[in-house]
Amino acid sequence: MPHSPMPTAIREFLTLPNPAVMATVRKDGQPVTVATWYMLVEASRTRPPSDSDGAELLLNLDAGRARLAHLRTEPRISLTVLAGDDWYSHVSVQGQVTRLVDDEGLADIDRISTHYTGHAYRVRDRPRVSAWCTVESWHGWGSLKTAD
Repeated sequence: MPHSPMPTAIREFLTLPNPAVMATVRKDGQPVTVATWYMLVEASRTRPPSDSDGAELLLNLDAGRARLAHLRTEPRISLTVLAGDDWYSHVSVQGQVTRLVDDEGLADIDRISTHYTGHAYRVRDRPRVSAWCTVESWHGWGSLKTAD
């Protein structure tokens, strides 16, 4: 699987609000997948650049969900991002959660929700946690295979 730097076509694809499936690993080693929203975010200038060429994946989870517990035990993830109009074309990234941060004021989930839906996240009565992930490797398929 290719490593950083990501080609421009892959990076641009990952900035779109495409459907995605996230895989985590349970405590007993069983993989678990779930549909999720994500964002590719440029790393802050106050943090050193990661192996993902200066970008990180931002995921956001309900504080009571099992996959958050999975990430606390095993921080490795895989995320498959499907082209919204051609799910045969997709990019799978493997990485690691480097930070879990309480989403105070729901700012991060609002940012992601606005990216996908055009408005703030509607569920306001549950705490959420932001997971910041580095991309260690990636693989394109379908129309994105040539971007490898």
